[in-house]
Amino acid sequence: MLFNSLQFLIFFPIVLLVYFIIPKKIRYIWLLVASYYFYMCWNAKYALLILFSTLVTYLSGLFIDKISHSETEERVKKTRMKLCVAASFVLNLGVLCYFKYTNFLMETLNKAFNLIHIELNLPVFDILLPVGISFYIFQALSYTMDIYRGEVQAEKNFLRYALFVSFFPQLVAGPIERSKNLLSQLAKPVKPEYDKMVNGFMLMLWGFFMKIVVADRIALFVDSAYNDTASFGGWYLIVASVLFAFQIYCDFGGYSCIAKGTAQMLGIELMENFNAPYTSLSVREFWGRWHISLSTWFRDYLYIPLGGNRKGKIRKHINKMIVFLVSGLWHGASWSFVIWGGLHGLYQVIGEILEPVRNKLVKVLRLNRESIGHKLAKALCTFILVDFAWIFFRSQSMTRSKEVLSAMINVRNPWIFFDDSLYNCGLDRKNFTLMLACILLLIVVDMFNRAGIRLREVILKQDWWFKWVVIALSITAILLFGVWGSQFSEASFIYFQF
Repeated sequence: MLFNSLQFLIFFPIVLLVYFIIPKKIRYIWLLVASYYFYMCWNAKYALLILFSTLVTYLSGLFIDKISHSETEERVKKTRMKLCVAASFVLNLGVLCYFKYTNFLMETLNKAFNLIHIELNLPVFDILLPVGISFYIFQALSYTMDIYRGEVQAEKNFLRYALFVSFFPQLVAGPIERSKNLLSQLAKPVKPEYDKMVNGFMLMLWGFFMKIVVADRIALFVDSAYNDTASFGGWYLIVASVLFAFQIYCDFGGYSCIAKGTAQMLGIELMENFNAPYTSLSVREFWGRWHISLSTWFRDYLYIPLGGNRKGKIRKHINKMIVFLVSGLWHGASWSFVIWGGLHGLYQVIGEILEPVRNKLVKVLRLNRESIGHKLAKALCTFILVDFAWIFFRSQSMTRSKEVLSAMINVRNPWIFFDDSLYNCGLDRKNFTLMLACILLLIVVDMFNRAGIRLREVILKQDWWFKWVVIALSITAILLFGVWGSQFSEASFIYFQF
């Protein structure tokens, strides 16, 4: 079930109404039923995978908790607890690897042996990737680690824990929640609060705007260029690559807004997943603002266990590269995703190595780091680096990436900006202009967010009639300018494939 579908617009009001009518002590059961129904609308049999992951991590949590409170020798305790963690990770990651990386491994081995003139001819299997498997498995594994570290108590109620893993607003594309935040809220349902529900509804509307009006409109241009590089090379692809940065932000950020708003209307606060990422002044800052739930997951459960920055500069750089290469592979079973992740790792490593040089240049040239011009230059450089890496992400294969880069570099057609041929690539002049206006609005809102001004909170402080006028105008804008029509089916969210 997609957020931007009629099915969800019927499903959610029913869930919300029943949730606040039934007694508090059984609300989590209702949400659990709703969550499994939500997921089973894609493929009912794959709900068994969520159940498997839930059962494994639930039992591992109970075992770890029991071992930690036993009177066994401390060294033996530690060993047994580590075995429980290892078993949980092996079983969960084994399922993830089978569904997501089996064919990638087969293809890689075939190509590797072909280089030394050996034909393996390993088969390619017809495996359908379950929606959101990377998200809910990572969320379940974080629970195992949190129990092991003693950060939370083991959840004894299996149904409540099952809801933690499968909570429908963030089930298929995050944010990847932590047990200490979400489990405690599921255990203590709150009364509906008018202001919070209005706030959640407005957040949902912003998410729908980002997805239906902006992301899906940009997709028409980007898909046209990337799917036909022979016809739309050169500046078409350069423009498409710049636009893709906004498409994926509005697509994934829009999903996160709808998820957070949906949960808020149920009285549950999910973590912030995006915070004006394209206002970042460095790639490092970008990853503090983009897909925050994943970047902090890798920081807490991979980077720090690897040693973080505690074992010298060289080890720190190696650890960063490992994290970003794994992050790339997490996003997709293709070397282009690994390159994407590797580029972000290299950006940060090179940035840290060159930091003394940059500081010296700033001092010699007497530059003011706080000036608007300096910050704009840093933001632009950061965007260019991030956007270049997005080319590999969007291409989704090394062969395709080479084709796109070749068509981008070798075709010289600057006249498309002057002879109106730019409007032949998926969007006519009106829709292209509307798209640019929407992107400008997005940038303005993000600039306010960076300055600590949440426009939604400002609106909520106004009189009741003003709030509802804004809401009515927002709904009208989405209905008028959203990408609809008989030829259009609800576009899936990009991150569903991960």
